[in-house]
Amino acid sequence: MSNKAVVVYSGGMDSFTVLNTAIKDGLEVFAISFNYGQKHSKELDVAANVCRDLNVPHKVVDITAINSLMAGSSLTSDEDIPEGHYESDSMKSTVVPNRNMVLLSMAIAYAVSLEAGKVYYGAHSGDHHIYPDCRPEFVEAMNAVSKIANYQSVEIVTPYLHSSKGDILKAGLAMQLDYANTWTCYNGREKSCGKCGACNERLEAFAEQGKTDPLSYEV
Repeated sequence: MSNKAVVVYSGGMDSFTVLNTAIKDGLEVFAISFNYGQKHSKELDVAANVCRDLNVPHKVVDITAINSLMAGSSLTSDEDIPEGHYESDSMKSTVVPNRNMVLLSMAIAYAVSLEAGKVYYGAHSGDHHIYPDCRPEFVEAMNAVSKIANYQSVEIVTPYLHSSKGDILKAGLAMQLDYANTWTCYNGREKSCGKCGACNERLEAFAEQGKTDPLSYEV
C-alpha cells in the first residue's frame, strides 16, 4: 500500500490542521491548492509559504478558466461578502456551485498519477449547515465513487468531518501549530474583516479554546 497522500490545501485553518495531521500520520504528503477566482486568493500565498517551510511538494492549479461555470457565489463575483454567522441563510451566497466535487475530482486524479492511496480534505461539522459538499452524505458518496472511478482505488479521508471548528483548533494546538500561518477571511484584504461568517467562526473557535487569534482584524 502506498504511503503517499494528497491533501487539498486551501491555506485556511481547517486544511492547515489536516495537512499537519497527515504529516503526523507518517504519510508522504503532496499538497494541492486551487485558484478558482476566489476573492480571498491571499490564502494561496499563505499555503505556498507553509508548504515551503514544511518542505511539502505543492501544486497550485489555476482553474479560473472555468469560473463562469461556477458563477453565482459572492466569493467569486462582484457581490458583497455577507456579514454574520454561518447559521444565517445569507451565508448561502458563499456557496460555489459544485466546488468540492470539482476540486476533489482533480485531487483524486493527482493521487492516481502519484500512486497515492488517499486524498485528505477538511470538511467539518461547522460547514454542514451551509455547504452541501461538506456534509457526511456527500463525503460518503464521493468516497464510494473515488474507489471505483480508476483502476487504482483512492480513499477520501476527512479526519474532522464530525468535529467543530473549535475541535479542529484544539487538535492543532495540541500539535503546537501556529495559526498565524493561515488565512480564513473571505475578504482578501490586508487584515481579516472580523465580520464575515468565516471570521466569526474562527474567532468563536479561539474564544472556545481560551486563546487569542494571532491574526490582525479590522474590527
